[in-house]
Amino acid sequence: MKKLLSMLGIGRKAGLIISGEMGCIQSLKERKSKLLIIASDASDNTKSKFQSICNQKNIRYLEIGQKVELGESIGKGLTSVISVNDEAFSKALLKIIDKITTCK
Repeated sequence: MKKLLSMLGIGRKAGLIISGEMGCIQSLKERKSKLLIIASDASDNTKSKFQSICNQKNIRYLEIGQKVELGESIGKGLTSVISVNDEAFSKALLKIIDKITTCK
């Protein structure tokens, strides 16, 4: 999980991710988003809203991490959603996530 959070910080500095509900909604609607990360402890309303948009736009999403972890990793406060807007970066994150989920 540490590696994923570290990579998110790098992605923010490189301008490859967007955080926050409004920015992520815009990114999804404009089809810029390649992957959406939703905090596990986000509200049911937030999860439902973003899952619905992702399903409509055929964009992959994952529930992983907590709001405080995601926020700290990108130098912000509590963060419920992060949009990854770069294809290569999203693939790199998915490789890390696959390792995390298979190691449980």
